[in-house]
Amino acid sequence: MSKQSGVSHDPRLDEPVNGRIEGDGPTDGAGPAQPARAELTGPSVAEISDEQQYVSMLYGRLDELRKQADERLGYALRNTGGTQQERSQRDSTVQMYTEQLERLGAVEQGLCFGRLDLDSGTRRYIGRIGMFADADEFEPVLLDWRAPAARPFYLATAATPEGVRRRRHIRTRDRAVVGLDDEVLDLAVAGRAGGGTGGLTGEAALLAAVNASRTGRMIDIVRTIQAEQDQVIRADLDGVLVVQGGPGTGKTAVALHRAAYLLYTHRQILSTRGVLLVGPNATFLRYISQVLPALAETGVLLRTVGELFPGVTATRAEPAEVAELKGRPEMVRVLAAAIQDRQRVPDEPLEISIERDSIVLDPATVVAARDRARRSGRPHNLARPLFDIEIIHALADQLAERIGADPLGGENLLDEADLAEFRRELRTEPEVLAVLDWLWPVLTPQQVVAGLFASTDRLAVAGADLSEAERASLWREPRGGWTPADVPLLDEAAELLGEDDRAAQARVARQRQAEIEYAEGVLEIASGSKSIDFEDEAGAEDGMLDVTDLLVADRLAERQEDGEQLTTAERAAADRGWAFGHVIVDEAQELSPMAWRVLMRRSPSRSMTLVGDVAQTGALAGASSWHGVLESYVGDRWRLEELTVSYRTPAEIMAVAAKVLAEIDPTLTTPRAVRGTGEQPWDVQVDEDALPDRLVEAIRAEVAKVGDGRVGVIVPAGRGAVLGLAATEAVPGLALGDAPELESRVVLLTVAQAKGLEFDSVLVVDPDRIVAESPRGRNDLYVALTRATQRLGVLRVG
Repeated sequence: MSKQSGVSHDPRLDEPVNGRIEGDGPTDGAGPAQPARAELTGPSVAEISDEQQYVSMLYGRLDELRKQADERLGYALRNTGGTQQERSQRDSTVQMYTEQLERLGAVEQGLCFGRLDLDSGTRRYIGRIGMFADADEFEPVLLDWRAPAARPFYLATAATPEGVRRRRHIRTRDRAVVGLDDEVLDLAVAGRAGGGTGGLTGEAALLAAVNASRTGRMIDIVRTIQAEQDQVIRADLDGVLVVQGGPGTGKTAVALHRAAYLLYTHRQILSTRGVLLVGPNATFLRYISQVLPALAETGVLLRTVGELFPGVTATRAEPAEVAELKGRPEMVRVLAAAIQDRQRVPDEPLEISIERDSIVLDPATVVAARDRARRSGRPHNLARPLFDIEIIHALADQLAERIGADPLGGENLLDEADLAEFRRELRTEPEVLAVLDWLWPVLTPQQVVAGLFASTDRLAVAGADLSEAERASLWREPRGGWTPADVPLLDEAAELLGEDDRAAQARVARQRQAEIEYAEGVLEIASGSKSIDFEDEAGAEDGMLDVTDLLVADRLAERQEDGEQLTTAERAAADRGWAFGHVIVDEAQELSPMAWRVLMRRSPSRSMTLVGDVAQTGALAGASSWHGVLESYVGDRWRLEELTVSYRTPAEIMAVAAKVLAEIDPTLTTPRAVRGTGEQPWDVQVDEDALPDRLVEAIRAEVAKVGDGRVGVIVPAGRGAVLGLAATEAVPGLALGDAPELESRVVLLTVAQAKGLEFDSVLVVDPDRIVAESPRGRNDLYVALTRATQRLGVLRVG
């Protein structure tokens, strides 16, 4: 599609541009039926000027709001001291205005992007945030795109105009209006077109957006949301919503806009509980990182599964087969057995020295104490106090029998108070404590998981139900960090262990006592200074008050506490037990059963949006059906929405991908493309030895074709190092590696890294090897073929 000018658009958009524009009607092999369309009109230069005046007024109001928020933030920061409640209120005020400034700064680009002219004669301007006139707070000058009154901007068509006479898309660059696209929603025009009801809304703006060059970062679709996408974005908060959609249907964009919509609509709930968005890898999260801030939302926590355990960032690589094994539900039993294996019973009686005496702890006593602690049903660390009680009591009874025995053969001479004293003393004996730690150690999740995989003996005991080959595959050196598949195991181990926070509480108490002692010293110095002053100053006034008369040490210490100001997302990130108000999972089909257990713990309310495509499942532990994922958690109490139109992937490329999809599952249907590009995908056969040179030639050719766009080179995982080296030497600025920079002109990736990304042109290298590398290789090839927005080339080998 040719780029539009700053004043008007091409009214011939009723005809296919750069290939056929597909609609919602049935196809007969010659092409899809055309939907009803609005009449497209070209705005005049005068209209551009009028809109510029209004947009300039909006930016002036935005500047006023920023100034007000900045002044109020400054006042709150200067307002130090006061009671604990006053300081807490100040911290809340500081956080509120800090977040407000962030939101106001984030909407600088594209503040206002639309206008609705209603049949009633009124106008509504649509933008990223809502704003009211300065003089009348009840008069809106800009509607937030998420407000119910703005919804016709996305739903109105010629067949169902929703009371809209004209829809205008306002294109801006910085603060300048550079173009307008108008649609007059006239039922007579719709009738002449055949009466269809499934046309695109804002077709000119949509096609301009999808044909624009990629930048290496995802942009929002707030100006071009389509009806089926809007239905998903505005769905109810409660329950589990599954969004199934093929390549290019905008699943990720819909998920991000849904997060922004839910925060706007349910801010009172979600501002305190937070929203978690889980993506497939760190590269993907960087790719989408600018979307939510541009939608005026900065409070969503973005994480990969490998980052869901506080303090752990999992980057260690491992074979796909090992990751699949770790993702199986059977690993819950393995971890439970590994923890029980740490609850030791000595083979022989243990002799424990106590000062100048000694006592003996026999295995039977330990077994009884262990069984008592296990029967409590408490997690391992929280059951430790019960185990200690049983052992201490048994040792105290043994001491009492020895020390308090009546030499004449009567009853024991010691009473209950003596026994209590023995127990207190035994709890402080270093050797007794060492024995207790050895028999029933307080463990961390890291100790359990790392210790299990580093010991063939522990694997043999805990993994008795696994095959010998499976146990051997799990063994590894303890050093080297964590893999993404380890993180769900760490989280599961944390559940099985429980958190023993006694040590943390003791640290807090010690710190608090130190602060009080410091404050006492300050008051003593002040009191001494006061006495000296009274002695030195003649006629000092009796009854004069100072700090020592008004404060005690603990209140002074309290005033010096400087509470850390954390956002909801920051607090949630540091708290493994945090319950989120809503959880959104992109590429959800890739998650293992163990990863699902983690996410369900993060969402006890089961308020979730799961976005994915089972036809693109590449992980061996991933999902083959949504029912299989959700049945054990919510039964059949979940909703399915399907996105059926591909906005990103051209019809020419989708035709190639459809052949691969048919091999994956003949019952699956490819999304319908909204446009063609006129660029037919190409493929060449290359000799093995010539592949590096031919790849470099192809990269250079594609870079020339896409101009300022981006080229993605998708290679088999086993070829990445060799091809990456050759391409890097010949193509300056090419990005590759574990965390490639997506803003580079050329990026070389594996299929796993490319999930969810898009490029103007894509080169798929050695598709046969991509298929051969995994039992789900055809799914991987389907993903690779559908990353392009304009051009696709394939280099076959052999």
